[in-house]
Amino acid sequence: MPVLLHPATVHFPIALLIFASASALLYLHWRPLAELKTLTWWTLFPGWLSLPVAIISGILAQGGLPPDAPYRGMLNLHITTGLLLLIVYGDLLYRRWLHRSGRGRKRRLGRSTPEEQGPTVDFLDQPGRKWLLTLQLLVGVLLVVASGYLGGELVYTWGVNVQG
Repeated sequence: MPVLLHPATVHFPIALLIFASASALLYLHWRPLAELKTLTWWTLFPGWLSLPVAIISGILAQGGLPPDAPYRGMLNLHITTGLLLLIVYGDLLYRRWLHRSGRGRKRRLGRSTPEEQGPTVDFLDQPGRKWLLTLQLLVGVLLVVASGYLGGELVYTWGVNVQG
């Protein structure tokens, strides 16, 4: 059963994370439209939540494979890229959460709560973070592409976990 579950779950993080990254990059470098910001955050979180499902189902699916298989190095790299995706996009969501909760920004003198500090600037609009966010989003997209490529090589070149 885990063999069949992995191919069914990998498409959600692929589509959602690439879409979220593209929306954020368009927001940062093309037009700062509110719709793009909304699309970024509303697809990034479910994309990140679907990653552990894909990772766990993949780890379970590879449990029955021979440990000395010639594709084992590629499989390990595929697993590594999946775990790195969890970290890269998880970090982005975590830093946004810190920013929104007030823990990530300096408090103004004489004001102690985030509500008293006035309106909050969205995480994508923080001054001086545009290029760091761009780099993180591009690394994320490259990891999605690399993981997908490696997964495709495992299936279509090596026939890993192909039924029939």
